[in-house]
Amino acid sequence: MDMSVFDLFKIGIGPSSSHTVGPMVAARRFLLECGSLDDAVGVEAHLYGSLALTGVGHATDKAVILGLMGETPQGVDPDAVEDKLAEAEMDGVLKLLGEKEVPFRYKTGLVWHKQSTLPEHPNGMKFILHLSDGSIIERIYYSVGGGFITAAGESQARANEAPSTSVPFPFDTMAELLAHGRTHGLSIPHMLRANELVRMSEADLDGGLDRIWQVMRDCIAHGLVTEGQLPGGLNVRRRAAKLWKQAHCNEGKRVNELPHDATHHVTLYAMAVNEENAAGGRVVTAPTNGAAGIIPAVLRYYAEDCRPSDPVGGIRDFLLTSAAIGMLCKKNASISGAEIGCQGEVGVACAMAAAGLVAALGGSNERIENAAEIGIEHHLGMTCDPIGGLVQIPCIERNGMGAIKAITAASLALKGDGTHFVSLDNAIETMRQTGADMQVKYKETSLGGLAVHVVTVNHAAC
Repeated sequence: MDMSVFDLFKIGIGPSSSHTVGPMVAARRFLLECGSLDDAVGVEAHLYGSLALTGVGHATDKAVILGLMGETPQGVDPDAVEDKLAEAEMDGVLKLLGEKEVPFRYKTGLVWHKQSTLPEHPNGMKFILHLSDGSIIERIYYSVGGGFITAAGESQARANEAPSTSVPFPFDTMAELLAHGRTHGLSIPHMLRANELVRMSEADLDGGLDRIWQVMRDCIAHGLVTEGQLPGGLNVRRRAAKLWKQAHCNEGKRVNELPHDATHHVTLYAMAVNEENAAGGRVVTAPTNGAAGIIPAVLRYYAEDCRPSDPVGGIRDFLLTSAAIGMLCKKNASISGAEIGCQGEVGVACAMAAAGLVAALGGSNERIENAAEIGIEHHLGMTCDPIGGLVQIPCIERNGMGAIKAITAASLALKGDGTHFVSLDNAIETMRQTGADMQVKYKETSLGGLAVHVVTVNHAAC
């Protein structure tokens, strides 16, 4: 499997990996692949399928414009986004890749094809660069979930190629990874570490993992103190900070903790992250933005409530192991809500977090697989039906619930002996088939489920 832990965990901005991060990357890549921009006189972006149907709520429009400006998800300052966009619209000019100015207006430069999809994925986009001699350069890209993008035909071409990096423990299924572990007597995080060290130094690997955890921690911390209203028009108020304050203070005194307070805290960690995500803040895609709160919440639970003897090593093992599960889900099913529903986002994140927690606590490879399988199994069929096309309802609370499910799955697996009836590979294949059978209206289109019912109820009440 030619994939790295840092492909699964990307530092970026909210609110969506597939609808924000991916389109921003694609827009910038398009211009880079065009070569010289000296003869450019205009640019268009055409958005299809789920990108068109829920793009405004997911800030796809903003992401595309930022990408054309040359911004990257990891480099753009979230606090400067609105000013950059307002200045461009006021001037009627885009500076392509920060260099070449061309006229651009939001209403004409972005074209929404809500009734059409492109053939390879529901999240399709086409970019057109107009040149001074009247010719054009045109390319199609797909945002396939988790911030990953492909050009038209690229997925099939890659599938036919041999992996570009030879690793000591190659795997395309959990069965293969478990077989390596039995043959060599190694744990899953040890094997993932060995694979990563083919690509980078140990210092770079550990530094990168530590950086991912730092950004996750900062995101939780910021979300637990930031109140106010989320953007988008639903008038959803941020709750994590207020609930966190209530959980810890009563007229300046510590409230007596109840037995369930630890799990309440985990829920708030996850909600804090996804409120930050919904507000367009800095988050780690894990493996998507819509499910970005689950792994940070369970990681903080591990670091603070499990009293680890080696928290740094445990956190690194957690991230490496969870990445292995995410790789398997992406390769053999999908992590795109527009392709298989939220089972591929919150369900996969839950499985990743459960497996990571078991690994960090010293569980066997078989227990790691069991935990991940439980996480997938109990999210099968979960739809992606965001109200108003916004990553707010039910997404924010869903992350809190997913984090608790992950801890429960890890606990069940750790208390067992590693034997279980359903394999992770079977659960992933079931998730893929369930997504294929799921009606399009339940796959990040906001055409069914809560997205339609709540709107209908609200209109009926008016």
